[in-house]
Amino acid sequence: MINKKANIKDVAERAGVSVTTVSMVLSEKGRISSDTIDKVNQAVQDLGYIKNRTASNLRSQKSTLIGLILRDISDPYYAEVAAGISEVLEEKGYMLFLAQSGTSQEKFDQCLATMIAQDIGGIIFCPIRDSELPNLDKVKNVGLPIVCVARAKINQPIDFVGPDNMQAAKIATEYLIKQGHRQIAYVGGQSDSLSRAERLGGYCSTLMQFGLPFKSEWVVECDKSQTASAEAVSQLINKNPKITAILCHYSSTAFGAVYGVNRANRSVGKDNYIGQQVAIIGFDDVPEAELIQPSLTFVSSPIRDIGRQAGHRLINQINDKGSVPQSLILSPELIARNSA
Repeated sequence: MINKKANIKDVAERAGVSVTTVSMVLSEKGRISSDTIDKVNQAVQDLGYIKNRTASNLRSQKSTLIGLILRDISDPYYAEVAAGISEVLEEKGYMLFLAQSGTSQEKFDQCLATMIAQDIGGIIFCPIRDSELPNLDKVKNVGLPIVCVARAKINQPIDFVGPDNMQAAKIATEYLIKQGHRQIAYVGGQSDSLSRAERLGGYCSTLMQFGLPFKSEWVVECDKSQTASAEAVSQLINKNPKITAILCHYSSTAFGAVYGVNRANRSVGKDNYIGQQVAIIGFDDVPEAELIQPSLTFVSSPIRDIGRQAGHRLINQINDKGSVPQSLILSPELIARNSA
């Protein structure tokens, strides 16, 4: 026997009130006594009633569905950002519609078209590439509230939330210099990455501040896999054995660097005076950093808070159509562990 799905009339009969009263309680509108609210909520729970959000959206002209387009949903950074966004939106009665665009404008357009067809109330997205934004004409044409969450600053008149990459690299480089390091390398990322360019700017300016030379051969590109990082670091140290510290562009780069240092017959740690140990600092902390031996030092932006701020900015746009776009840059902090 199949149980009939409860509707709003069933809830009204169960609670002994009118359908209008049930509707007002569910939408949190009107002046309803607390006793009546309790009766309706109890009836909803007893019957397992599920509110028809689509019908509710049509009546209120307000969608509770928010689109989130990420480049790579497996990226720990954006997974944490998504968690922060979800916390804020769900607290306000919204739900996320998650999609993955990769680095393709065509794929981004497909994600967007599907979301618009589902009558979303706004969109939060990350750039399809670190160096550029996708074409946003379709978003602008339908007048959707929009917020960009990115790893590097953007020069567009839209709401933006992201980290301070230059400051993060300054903190990391100065920390190493004050520990006595003078031969500091940078590994990871690609030359077209804006976040990498910002961090290299902080790295170079700090070397200059302390009178240390910048050596281009100590700045190495590689993709974000641990295998690529391990190979790049082992080659770098074998060619330049004087290097005593490495800044790693991705969290995965830092993990791979540990293996690369070991392959070069060195160990990872803080003792740079004997010449056997190499200090490692990564960017954007992850839980696994405390599990590896030695535990990894990171300079990290408040990633989940970046997501929360993006959620707040979108809700602000939804509630205030005349809101002025803002650029929110969140400050990083050093998380010192045993690798540096």
